[in-house]
Amino acid sequence: MPVALSLSRRHSFRAKVGAALALILLADFLFFLQEPGWTIGLFALAWAAALAAVVPAVPGNRPARLALALAFLYAALLVDDPDPLGVLLFGTALSLAALLPRRDFDDAWRWALRLILHGVSAVIAPFADLARLSRLPRPARFGPRAVIRLVALPIAGSLIFLSLFAAANPLIESALAMVRVPQLDAETFLRIIFWALVLCATWPMFRPRAIALRPAINGGASPVDLPSVSTASIALSLAAFNLLFAVQNGLDLLFLWSGAPLPEGVTLAEYAHRGAYPLIATALLAGLFVLVTLRPGSETAQRPMVRRLVVLWVGQNLLLVASSILRTIDYVEAYSLTVLRLAALAWMALVAVGLMLICWRMLRERSGAWLINNNALAAAIVLSAAAAVDLGSIAAEWNVRHAREVDATGAELDLCYLRSLGPSALVPLARFEARLPDGALRERVRHVRSRLLDRAQAGEGDWRQWTWRNARRLAAARDALGDAPPPAAPAPWGRDCDGRPLPPQPAPPVPETAPEVSAPPEPPSGAPPSTGPAKPSAAPLTAGVER
Repeated sequence: MPVALSLSRRHSFRAKVGAALALILLADFLFFLQEPGWTIGLFALAWAAALAAVVPAVPGNRPARLALALAFLYAALLVDDPDPLGVLLFGTALSLAALLPRRDFDDAWRWALRLILHGVSAVIAPFADLARLSRLPRPARFGPRAVIRLVALPIAGSLIFLSLFAAANPLIESALAMVRVPQLDAETFLRIIFWALVLCATWPMFRPRAIALRPAINGGASPVDLPSVSTASIALSLAAFNLLFAVQNGLDLLFLWSGAPLPEGVTLAEYAHRGAYPLIATALLAGLFVLVTLRPGSETAQRPMVRRLVVLWVGQNLLLVASSILRTIDYVEAYSLTVLRLAALAWMALVAVGLMLICWRMLRERSGAWLINNNALAAAIVLSAAAAVDLGSIAAEWNVRHAREVDATGAELDLCYLRSLGPSALVPLARFEARLPDGALRERVRHVRSRLLDRAQAGEGDWRQWTWRNARRLAAARDALGDAPPPAAPAPWGRDCDGRPLPPQPAPPVPETAPEVSAPPEPPSGAPPSTGPAKPSAAPLTAGVER
């Protein structure tokens, strides 16, 4: 039985080595000195399939199967449109699939630490396994010494006879002269480094280390009560906080939600912008206060009055977060929508979910692991949605539809920002251009659209850079403008980032040059040399005087 188990492990190890070598060759073919595109998703799919094939414990473990399914989903998103967020989510899901068969899932915080340690250990994992492999006992028939004894005589004898034949036969000598030993040039050196990086990334997935952490206390890391803070002090603090929050929420209800006119000198945009992010920080501090001071099951959390004050305060914080979301929406309507503001809205929604979970944890006496896992699940859902949709396209579509040039009420269309979004803004601008009448605005939009179209078409000729999302963008742009959309009219002095023609540039100043002084004529041969400056000759009486 031990012999059979050893043979099974050897076969498993060889299968993992073969899978790692196959992935290295695939990565070399797809990425080395090449611009990546959908090929990132293709490599991710091959990587996940290799893990499922050579590590039977992964498809045999239910949590690992779920993580592997998520890895395949994120790999499909990378085929559609690769981005750093998608790569991060795929790596996280694949690492979970590799590690879950070795240890059960307890809480997201501890697993985040395991994933970080797993990534750090990737640098030394292949070399550690190589050293461990060298120490394993091998059958004498296949040991290094046996192999050397087997091939030493044939190789040495063949080299001796080959050298003699080369000296005797010019054809063999010329054939040997054509053999070139590979040179270690810069490209070969880069390829070796690239292979090593791919090996360090893929090998730890096939042979992950069992990372042991100190066991959690009471089902997860739990916050503790603040030292020297009594229940009465916490109740008084909650009462004071509720009063302060009531003032802020009352002002928001008056001016932000009901639309009452603001005091003179304060604009709605200024009122909305100044409060959006500080109020989110306030809500986070409030959640931290509840989390630290009101541990489930503690004496403070059992007091009915304290529990009512906490529920009231969390409700006020939720209203505060809703006001921050409304402030951001008002600011977007006054100015424009950006990817960063979309991310801020998603972050505010996560803060609201976190506050509700904190309150629910206190009321239902849930563990710290329950709170961490549910917050991590909410964050994973939001990040997965952000990886699946094109946030840049959403921002560009909103700005085009609500531009001042369209309905005379929104913000002026920021074509420089749309240009910075890259091909994500191509389809909204193409449809906008098709609706515009001839004029200066259409020429500006056409100029920016032309630049984005060139960027989108740049990778179409190379199958490695091609992406499905980019192909859909080009198809939608051609539906709006035709197969040969016209370029922008040339501008003599070029155009700005927003398509405005640049003003004429002043001509560079011509540097002043000193007048050339001609040398005096040489005296004829035989004439006496001149001993002083020549006297000016008298001008004729009819000549004019230059002043």
